[in-house]
Amino acid sequence: MADISPVLRQALTGISGILVTPFDSEDNIQPNRLDPIIERAVNAAVDILVVNGNTGEFYSLQSHEAERMMEAVVEKVHGRVPVINGVGRSVGEACKLARAAARAGVDAIMVHQPPDPFAAPRGVLEYVRRVVDAAEGLPLMLYLRNDAMGVDNIVRLTEMPGVAGVKWATPAPMKLAQAIRAASADIVWVCGLAETWAPAMYAVGAQGFTSGLINVWPERSVQILQTLRAGKYGDAMRLIGEVEEFEAIRAEELNGANVSGVKAALQLLGNDCGPARPPAAWPLTESQQKRMEALLKRFSLC
Repeated sequence: MADISPVLRQALTGISGILVTPFDSEDNIQPNRLDPIIERAVNAAVDILVVNGNTGEFYSLQSHEAERMMEAVVEKVHGRVPVINGVGRSVGEACKLARAAARAGVDAIMVHQPPDPFAAPRGVLEYVRRVVDAAEGLPLMLYLRNDAMGVDNIVRLTEMPGVAGVKWATPAPMKLAQAIRAASADIVWVCGLAETWAPAMYAVGAQGFTSGLINVWPERSVQILQTLRAGKYGDAMRLIGEVEEFEAIRAEELNGANVSGVKAALQLLGNDCGPARPPAAWPLTESQQKRMEALLKRFSLC
């Protein structure tokens, strides 16, 4: 198991806020536009901030951009909450960014599941093993967006030195329950499908959840976590239901509006982080934009 500090372990059971990557009109990254987002999240008591996640458009970034975003977030957070950096793509790129993460002072890395269409379960094990070696002792969170490799292989991944936990981003809570029962009790399991799926996964043993909503309304995410920890599932479902339209817009166009919805909301808040890069859908359609504006006005956010 990973040598993980009690502070980080506790933080992993909370909210992992996935930061957007800001761009300017010339399509250059603009890390300074994250300043108000980071301050809102920290002040609202979001537990962890994640850079180079899917809401951060990791797969649209060049390697040097991903590295610069990681360095900038570490500087801006300045130790107030743990920072996790996403690594992935080719095994060489993943290892290079893992080594850079160790130098930059991040608290852990999140290993994106390889999107290769020919990824064999034992090949994924070797992929993670190489990233573990490159991470120089940093704890790893595995980010699983599908469970096709099966519970046995997922448990094998969690048994690798350095692996601290799993962000489970597949809508299969019963399979998640099987994996939790089969794995070491030291592994931290996190709902990787944001607020909407948090109650179902919390009920079978996951702790905490990832969130893109924290870029816009971190207080609501924290409120949802608090109600789940108190066992008030009805209250949690009500709070989630009130932001269901936000997540519904993000899920449209084959999830291609996922980041676009967050960035459109940020523009409405006066915190312009630029467009979402192709192949994401940008801008929102007229209908999507009107629905987003109505939602934010309903809760006096803009």
